[in-house]
Amino acid sequence: MFIPLTPLRCLHRAVDLYGSRIGVVSGDRQFSFAELGQRAGRLATGLQKLGIAAGDRVAYLSYNNHQLLEGYFGVIQARAIMMPLNVRLSEPELAAILRHSGAKMAIFEDDFAETVRSLRQSCPDVACWVALDGKIAEADLTFEEILDQGCPERADIFSYDEMAIAELFYTSGSTGAPKGVTLSHRTLYLHALSVALEYRDRETMVDLHTIPLFHANGWGHPQASTMLGIKQVMVRRFEPARVFRLIQEHKATNMCVVPTMANALINAPDRGEWDLSSLRVMNIGGAASSPELVERVERAFPGCTCTAGYGLTETSPVITMVQPLDTIHLSEVERRARLATTGREVVGASVRVVDANLCNVPRDCKTIGEVIVMGDQVMDGYFGDPDATRAAMSGSWLHTGDMAVWDEDGYIQIVDRKKQIIISGGENISSLEVEAAIFAHPAVLECAVVAAPDPKWGEVPAAIVVLKDGAPLTREELLSFLQQRLGRFKLPRIVEFSNDPLPKTGTGKIRKNELRERFWAGTESVKRVQG
Repeated sequence: MFIPLTPLRCLHRAVDLYGSRIGVVSGDRQFSFAELGQRAGRLATGLQKLGIAAGDRVAYLSYNNHQLLEGYFGVIQARAIMMPLNVRLSEPELAAILRHSGAKMAIFEDDFAETVRSLRQSCPDVACWVALDGKIAEADLTFEEILDQGCPERADIFSYDEMAIAELFYTSGSTGAPKGVTLSHRTLYLHALSVALEYRDRETMVDLHTIPLFHANGWGHPQASTMLGIKQVMVRRFEPARVFRLIQEHKATNMCVVPTMANALINAPDRGEWDLSSLRVMNIGGAASSPELVERVERAFPGCTCTAGYGLTETSPVITMVQPLDTIHLSEVERRARLATTGREVVGASVRVVDANLCNVPRDCKTIGEVIVMGDQVMDGYFGDPDATRAAMSGSWLHTGDMAVWDEDGYIQIVDRKKQIIISGGENISSLEVEAAIFAHPAVLECAVVAAPDPKWGEVPAAIVVLKDGAPLTREELLSFLQQRLGRFKLPRIVEFSNDPLPKTGTGKIRKNELRERFWAGTESVKRVQG
């Protein structure tokens, strides 16, 4: 029997099997899975009454809340395309995305009323602006008014085209202009299955949505957790104290973070004031982890295992994971090193590390190649950009732009972005490797390593380091520490100590391009040939 694959089946399973169970916690409100299903159905039918048709883009400008999760199901039930926006983008950046996507409706929180006032002028093709919190001058109607027009209708799964686009996410633009990634109903359903297979102890799992749901690492979980009847607790905005309170209050067991978030939690001065004993798994994604970060997380949160994964917007996002079971029979040092890798491919995915001719590089954990991916999780293409789609694909294989090494068992370790490899005197230097060595120093709070111009070597590593409060460290002391961990040619030739936090993107990644440009401003770029 052919039954279309769609994330709506995740919602239906939750309603049918776990209807009375609390499914969503958002602020001081909570909803059972039955209520989530009803609200999603009312949203879907209400959108259709307002003229939202198949393929229309519905944008959300919102922090994590129950209405955003309802949109993940209600918008696609209306056969429209769900499009969460990065709330940390500037008004011109948001306007560019809204215009490029041709969004027909935008749903927003009151916090963004001033931004919406400008967007209404610069994006006249957005036909309807919807306020989440109540009636305000910048909105045409409210979210609840849409639901009032709808009815709790259950979708007829057989009437859906599994190849239709369900979600549209714009990349962070950290290496160029943001591109719209299209994901079909089929892709999202199969991704949910592959993620669900990675869950452990799901009967008692409580999923804390720490990462914004507009970010790839955030929206990898909603469909899988819904399908398995797992309570999902919304973290509206990331603040360590807020996260600790929610862990204690709801006995949260699992969370996903990027390294900068993990670092903030570790170094929060009030961490010891909360009962965090329920936390079992902290998964790090979005940027490379390190054995030192794994160790610090597990010491700060006894009973919690720190694991890593890898993915990108174009892969829905999860494409590799590492699990504690992968570390059996390893020494403690080896265990932390394994948990800090980006793991092995999840079910339904094929991952390779290749050279410029698309031949596999040796599985020796030394030879660097580009990660390419094929699988059920891979995007349908870039919205309105067939040239970019063709450039990203080699047949069925997606070029990730990430450079990695791998071992004979298929464990992959990302070493850098292709554009961020430092080529010094013909040697490839991984900025991530140098950063991990710097971060291992106990005085270091955060750091970034970028390429700086050099008349002799072409490029050299430059390190920008932020120290913990009151922690003394000199350039000479840091370099002495690094000499025990890195080859001489990998040592930073430039070391800067910053009193300010490093600049970050809306998804918590350090803006390396911004840091790099300071060193290259006014110089003629060195022609770089990727090895």
